[in-house]
Amino acid sequence: MSVLEKVRPARTPAAAREPGVADEHGRRIRVWELALRYLLLLAVLALTVGPFLWQLSTSLKGPTEDIFSSPPTFLPGDPTLHNYQRVADTIPVWDYAFNSLKVAAANVVTNCVGSALAGYALARLRYRGRRVATLVFILAMLVPVEGIIIAQFTTMRELGLNNTLIGVVLPGCIGAMNVLLMRNAFLNLPHEIEEAAYVDGANAWQRFLRIALPSVKGTLAVVAIFAFMFSWDDFLWPLIVLSDPSKFTLTIGLNYLHGTFANDERLVAAGTVIAVLPLIALFACLQRYFFRGVGEGAVKG
Repeated sequence: MSVLEKVRPARTPAAAREPGVADEHGRRIRVWELALRYLLLLAVLALTVGPFLWQLSTSLKGPTEDIFSSPPTFLPGDPTLHNYQRVADTIPVWDYAFNSLKVAAANVVTNCVGSALAGYALARLRYRGRRVATLVFILAMLVPVEGIIIAQFTTMRELGLNNTLIGVVLPGCIGAMNVLLMRNAFLNLPHEIEEAAYVDGANAWQRFLRIALPSVKGTLAVVAIFAFMFSWDDFLWPLIVLSDPSKFTLTIGLNYLHGTFANDERLVAAGTVIAVLPLIALFACLQRYFFRGVGEGAVKG
């Protein structure tokens, strides 16, 4: 190295001299662009999480606090859990929650198993009419629920499943969207892996259970979350099928809080929080698999 090279300072690239930070690809982001992104994220966060936080705050406020004050007070002055106890005293909320849990768990199991089997058959197996079967699942997503709900109710009544939790579970046990999600996940898997297993003598069930299914855990988590949310939040179908109050799900049971105590917003807010907590717990348990679904089908060495 010459003396001139030792004395001359190293040139800094123009991108490095510009103010800002770099993204995951090494591109520079200006300060105002970064601030705009954070402002948009905060706005979306306020619109999505804000109503739930307000319901949570309302459920913790005591009877002496004015929840309609102007300007509104977000934090409760004297937090209390008495509203949750009042919900349990007003309706058998834990019995309703247990009924909803049974329906949701059954829907999760049936959707995960049925959608995985159907998706693998549509993506990997070779048979006549496979494209027609895929088209049928796509068309099933276009049919509104209100257009077939009378036919579903008539079918449940003819099968003797009216006013039973099985009648609530059966129409949604396998969703068309979940089948297509699993089909796309299996299509992204490399064919070479299954071809090598086929050469080694593995049959279709062995290839499905040992190779394909472990590679799509992220999509299975997505299907499980969607199935749980759909069955847990469903109100119209259980309202039509069930007539025995002892078999009501949580969404129907909480409706009594609106009808009988319409002016007590604290009681309604406490019931809403009770209904939302299982969904938050499920997503917290499956979020690592949920976000892994983006990389489905990657070959790990």
